[in-house]
Amino acid sequence: MRTKVGIIGAGPAGLLLSHLLHLRGIESVVLERRSRDHVEQRVRAGVLEQGTVDTLVAAGLGERLLREGLVHQGIELRYGGAGRRVAFEELVPDRTITVYGQQEVVKDLIAARLAAGGDVRFEVDDVAVHGIDTDRPFVTFGGQRLDCDVIAGCDGFHGVSRPSIPPGVLTEYERDYPFAWLGVLARVKPSAEELIYARTERGFALHSMRSPEISRFYLQVPAGEDVENWSDERIWAELKARLETVPGFTLATGEIIEKGVTPMRSFVVEPMQYGRLFLAGDAAHIVPPTGAKGLNLAVADVRVLTEALAHWYATGSADLLDDYSGACLKRVWRAQHFSWWMTTLLHTFDSDDAYGRRLQTSYLDYVTSSAAAATTLAENYVGLPYEET
Repeated sequence: MRTKVGIIGAGPAGLLLSHLLHLRGIESVVLERRSRDHVEQRVRAGVLEQGTVDTLVAAGLGERLLREGLVHQGIELRYGGAGRRVAFEELVPDRTITVYGQQEVVKDLIAARLAAGGDVRFEVDDVAVHGIDTDRPFVTFGGQRLDCDVIAGCDGFHGVSRPSIPPGVLTEYERDYPFAWLGVLARVKPSAEELIYARTERGFALHSMRSPEISRFYLQVPAGEDVENWSDERIWAELKARLETVPGFTLATGEIIEKGVTPMRSFVVEPMQYGRLFLAGDAAHIVPPTGAKGLNLAVADVRVLTEALAHWYATGSADLLDDYSGACLKRVWRAQHFSWWMTTLLHTFDSDDAYGRRLQTSYLDYVTSSAAAATTLAENYVGLPYEET
């Protein structure tokens, strides 16, 4: 088989890249080791930046997103027995976030690719990358061979793409956090109209949602925590203890339909390319989910890669492809800093003494009382315009 762009991974990065390339008349094949049902059902991020929404809508993928997505114009920072709202409509006019689950984005992308006759292959085995330092790279899988002009590694942190780059080429930057997030999906109406980020002495908690009937919650727990230690009763009790700290607020409870523990880490690899292999999304960088940047960074990477490939095929010039990594990393590091900042601002650290906790409270007071500081949070949260990064 032969195609122009071989794409490894049918997550948001790989599927959106395939769709955007299709719109530019560039063929691709997407290879995914998991089943279609698995990738369409796995619960991941749910907060879309303004730029991500604009990208999906412009690509003809916005029908269900615009109908079912929940548009928010602010978030609440809850600490010290009070809630303080960060008002996007005042601080960053005309820029919002939209709550729309990653699995819904994936469903829309798969439907669009199949409707357009796209080649998306699920449950492929033994994927391997070859010849990336030549002008004839290829991918093998399940006893077959796919020749292509370039390969896009969109297969996540644990995929085969990044390890295929020779030792010594990449520099890795990483930080592990001494806690994890216990994520909970519950069949219950959200108890608030906007996301609540709560800092308490018991640890961090986040109240989010996926629809008017489904709520999403996160609890800070120790790193390496076993989800089996958390019964439904214990989860609700702890959520209430961390979220019901404001007079008049009562957390609605209901059936828990999914729960799991997510490690917290920051990771960046430089460069994001080698030869004819280009990394995008989690294959190149991971952020702690506090800043809601993972999916949005993947979309930003894919936008850059699409333009670079379209320019290459149209002109023969590899200038934009050669600068792919540099073009992406400026935004990646901005998101890394914001995610680290939100994480350190809102979580409790065992290493903190009374002085450190007071500093944390002081900074929260500053962010929620200074228009300049609140604007910094707001413009990073809704996503900086692409031309500014």
